[in-house]
Amino acid sequence: MKGRWIAAAGIAVVAAAASPAIAGAQDSAQVPAHAQADARFLRDMIGHHAQALEMTALVPTRASRDDVRLMAERIEVSQRSEIARMQQWLRVRGLPVPEVDAHHAHAPSAGEHAGHAAANPHAGMPGMATPEEMARLAAASGAAFDALFLELMIRHHEGALVMVEELFGTPGGGQDSEMYAIASEVDADQRMEIDRMRAMQQGPLGGARPR
Repeated sequence: MKGRWIAAAGIAVVAAAASPAIAGAQDSAQVPAHAQADARFLRDMIGHHAQALEMTALVPTRASRDDVRLMAERIEVSQRSEIARMQQWLRVRGLPVPEVDAHHAHAPSAGEHAGHAAANPHAGMPGMATPEEMARLAAASGAAFDALFLELMIRHHEGALVMVEELFGTPGGGQDSEMYAIASEVDADQRMEIDRMRAMQQGPLGGARPR
């Protein structure tokens, strides 16, 4: 009787030890399937957003308008948040996760911009600024910078809208509920910011004064 109890206990111990592995297998089975279009969209959009962060990094030392500074801050906060959400979507599914390169965290010189952009695999995406345009932006200041920043960022945002449209136009693309929410958020944010930046092109908003 005692021997049977020990044997039963041993089985229980083995089962308990195996339970984490079983649970892990169950968790893996519960990871939702993804479309290749979704993963490609996220990787591309992370690179697309990264260039917008390069542009906003130039604003504090070059812009002359308060409303341009405030818009750049808003873009930076929203796009960093979206990048983190996109990276998490990929990470949870065990897919490659692009990182925002270290050079996106500071305001590089015109030469640095040209060099990085030349090696940028996302350079051909809709709305992306060319190396020459990034160099012009990095070299500008004051009212000239404000005008060029708005021009390039509006086009950049319009490119993101094209990418969202292409995703939803791809069979199977954007069908995952979380993926749909991410792409819809990108679309809504870009449209709102485009409208505001177009209004800003007519002059400072909200009493903001050129410096």
